[in-house]
Amino acid sequence: MNAIDLETTAQALVAPGKGILAADESTSTIAKRFQTIDLPSTEENRRAYRDMLFTTPNLGDAISGVILFDETIRQKASDGTPFPELLWQQGIIPGIKVDKGAKPLARFPGEKVTEGLDGLRGRLEEYVKLGARFTKWRAVIRIGDGIPTDISVAANTHALARFAAQCQESGLVPIVEPEILMEGGHTIQRCEEVTETVLRMVFRELAGHRVSLGQMLLKPNMVTPGEHCPQPASVLEVAEATLRCLRRIVPPAVPGIVFLSGGQDDVLATQHLNVMNQIGNTPWQISFSYGRALQEPALKAWHGSDVAAGQQALRHRAECNSSARYGRYSEEMEKSMPPKAMAA
Repeated sequence: MNAIDLETTAQALVAPGKGILAADESTSTIAKRFQTIDLPSTEENRRAYRDMLFTTPNLGDAISGVILFDETIRQKASDGTPFPELLWQQGIIPGIKVDKGAKPLARFPGEKVTEGLDGLRGRLEEYVKLGARFTKWRAVIRIGDGIPTDISVAANTHALARFAAQCQESGLVPIVEPEILMEGGHTIQRCEEVTETVLRMVFRELAGHRVSLGQMLLKPNMVTPGEHCPQPASVLEVAEATLRCLRRIVPPAVPGIVFLSGGQDDVLATQHLNVMNQIGNTPWQISFSYGRALQEPALKAWHGSDVAAGQQALRHRAECNSSARYGRYSEEMEKSMPPKAMAA
């Protein structure tokens, strides 16, 4: 894939009114999700669940791309169609998570570094053959007493840049995901400070590794207080702090910012996205790459067997976030478009 193709793919992933569905949960993570509906995490149940998601009628109207897991990109729909091909039929670009997860950083208690650079070139070649056109790598940064340390930030941002460079060389658009976790009791001001520090290092490393900014996307956290912070922040405060931080750091050459939901509930994640787009005046598309914030209502509605209900719930959340991409979302949409009232 040449440079023009990579730029075209990156732009398509942040097309107006659209965002990305993150369906790249590891086997252990999706097992925890299935526990909430008392469903065993067998390979067939995982396949059936993703089949329900990906065959949602007209999903491509609001979803531009789907991030898959290694198991999922090799699976097929009930009619035998490989999942990547099924997504293309929906007008959706298939992507793939390529990191091997965050592991404890040696001699740095409480901090982690994401692994997976070993053998990455070979994995990327295989994923291209399987139909992937973009990738994702997640780095995890936790705020706490004396952390994050400079070493932790340096190790994770260096890995992000090496991943991104290798992906572009292999013909894939990288989604660079440095996530500041919501765990802890830190204030919104502390989150903004750490997010700025990490993003500065991210773009320094990307430049050092000659990553083309026009051929990548950034998937950051929103600037929020920690989940146990006694000082809550309003939706407007989160939106303003997030955009203020990003404007200081992120170059205009980046086509789009696709936020992670980071443990926010589905409605709150949509509200934050909506207000950021209402504020607007940014050089990049402000979009979403949600996992649980898109899937949780669908998982509960599906409950292992009710495909129509699960698809209605997913479509509802996708359409709400599509409206938020234009800054047109409202609470009335939650009341006027209940999942069961939507035609599948």
